[in-house]
Amino acid sequence: MHDSLAQFDETTSTEAFALQNSKLLKVSLREVTIQAALGSMVAYQGDVKFEHAGSGGMSRMLKKAVTGEGAKLMKMSGSGEVFLAQQAKDVHVIQLENDKVTVNGSSLLAFDAGIDWSIERVQGASSMMGGGLYNTALSGTGAVAILSDGPPVRLDVASAPTFADPQAAITWSSGVTTSMKTDVSVKNLIGRGSGESFQMAFGGTGWVLVQPSEGVAMSDAASGSQGGGGLGGLLKG
Repeated sequence: MHDSLAQFDETTSTEAFALQNSKLLKVSLREVTIQAALGSMVAYQGDVKFEHAGSGGMSRMLKKAVTGEGAKLMKMSGSGEVFLAQQAKDVHVIQLENDKVTVNGSSLLAFDAGIDWSIERVQGASSMMGGGLYNTALSGTGAVAILSDGPPVRLDVASAPTFADPQAAITWSSGVTTSMKTDVSVKNLIGRGSGESFQMAFGGTGWVLVQPSEGVAMSDAASGSQGGGGLGGLLKG
């Protein structure tokens, strides 16, 4: 009998992080601890243990509490294969070699044992947005899996002045500097502006990955309707 489902067979790869398809990540556990976004597991095979990752120390716990940034993570350990996905978003794997990337918290799917993380504030965001704008920095050697709402574009920030919506800029490389640009005018104040009052500005050398979606509107995030993500909840109240 012809197997019409053969195209969906499990992929084979020697890499710990491998794309099963554009929406699904396969993680091969090798007796090391992997961290992934809480609730992102859709299937697994083998002997796998799941536990809440916690904040990873007092300093990071305080930063998460104050900023609202930092994806809720789970730890996966054991032996076997785990399949991760989130809302059928596109999955991309970045291989780091003693390097660093900065990721919008809501775009982080998973990272392996050789990666450390911290929370960083965008320069200039605090005075403009009350609580400020925070993202998750990941550094070390290993794989980082990120999510995008549709196929992204990679922009070379050294080639021209580069700006993006804070929710659309999902990750950027080391060497990239960030700040905030505002477009406040009389029209903005009376409700006749473009709706693009705040943009992230990127400089230095390297790239920024921008998805074709702005995610949750900044006004919604500022009102506290969503915690975490690139805006870090903007500090409620």
